[in-house]
Amino acid sequence: MIRNFLFTIVFFTGIFFISIIFLPSFFLPKNIVLIGGKLMGYWSAICLKVFLSTKITIKGKENIIRNKKFFIASSHQSMFETFFLQTIFNSPVFILKKELLLIPVFGWYLRKIGSISIKRNKVTRENLGFFEDVSNIIDKTDRPLIIFPQATRVLPTERPEFKKGSARIYEELKILCQPVAINSGYVWPKNGMKVANKEITISILKPIEPGLTKDDFIKILQKNIYSELDLMN
Repeated sequence: MIRNFLFTIVFFTGIFFISIIFLPSFFLPKNIVLIGGKLMGYWSAICLKVFLSTKITIKGKENIIRNKKFFIASSHQSMFETFFLQTIFNSPVFILKKELLLIPVFGWYLRKIGSISIKRNKVTRENLGFFEDVSNIIDKTDRPLIIFPQATRVLPTERPEFKKGSARIYEELKILCQPVAINSGYVWPKNGMKVANKEITISILKPIEPGLTKDDFIKILQKNIYSELDLMN
């Protein structure tokens, strides 16, 4: 209980201060703001290690795609990956629900770094231009796109079908996909108390080459990520 309380207070206080310190960077080049995102990622790892004695292991670094366009498809169990993956990859462009952009300060930051928003399960003018926005950003930057195919945080034991949006992105962009499996929910669940003295494993899987059909891609992506998560349990 005390560990959870200290972690929550210190972690969110740190995130708040990083956000405030980097407020002036909103008027500077985007790369300056992206440094703040990486700091938040490192800060999350520090707080987990100090207050919850969490060991963080990264597997498969040799699989990281370099010098090519790609997008990341990651499992999603916790807030952890939204922060920490920025320290492994080159400041990913996030696809996220539109409501997050409305959060004061944090939402401003998400806009500044070029995050792409979408209203889930709705047909809107903004959603219709979604894939055009994605293509434009990927063409203009060396940053990878990141998407969570489960669409929301899930429990470590849950295995929902992946949403088809990631397959559509794969088909539209015709670039490599970097699958990532993370079991962060055992330490930092979406609800309830955090758990101390556990390990978070981030497994970077072998890339999926472009050229598959949408159906084949989503089946392979889901199988590869869930098979890896099963090995972590």
